Amino acid sequence: MLSVTLSEGLERYGIGEKLRRLRLRKKMGLVELGRHTGLSPAMLSKIERGRLYPTLPTLLRIALVFSVGLEFFFAGPRERPTVAVVRRKDRLRFPERTDGGPSAYFFECLDYPATERRLNAYYVEIAARRGDETAAHQHPGAEFIYVLRGKLVLRVEDDEHVLDAGDSVYFDSAAPHAYSRAGAAPCSAVVVTTP
Repeated sequence: MLSVTLSEGLERYGIGEKLRRLRLRKKMGLVELGRHTGLSPAMLSKIERGRLYPTLPTLLRIALVFSVGLEFFFAGPRERPTVAVVRRKDRLRFPERTDGGPSAYFFECLDYPATERRLNAYYVEIAARRGDETAAHQHPGAEFIYVLRGKLVLRVEDDEHVLDAGDSVYFDSAAPHAYSRAGAAPCSAVVVTTP
């Protein structure tokens, strides 16, 4: 049980209300948020109603789902527009798969320091050749791809699209989709998704 002083201090930040606004902006229910965070919908409801204050690890699990930093929950209203510069040397490269299996692509986040992102941008290098792409994936929102070099093969459901350097595509990312490259030449692209 928190003391009155701590409760009043935490109440000023409006953590529950900020969480509720984030969740509703994503049109996400408590059950769905619970699946993404591993937290019970009852616990999330208590946090939103200000009946429970989350620990920092719990709050971080929630923040990661919405692509915001912990500071989002503790900062006051923004006085200046968000500007987040990412230097090439600071980007980290990640494989599509984390289980050690072959990855169809590698990506670098181009906008990770920005809080309250309305989109996510990645630099992607396609490793898999046509026919070798991993299982299709899908996510809510939309996706935009601009091919920087090589030939990108995009499969959306049963349709296949071959894109050359300079080509771009926009599609509903709720449809199952997968990437590969045509030929031996390296292939890279900028991929933008909406959360």
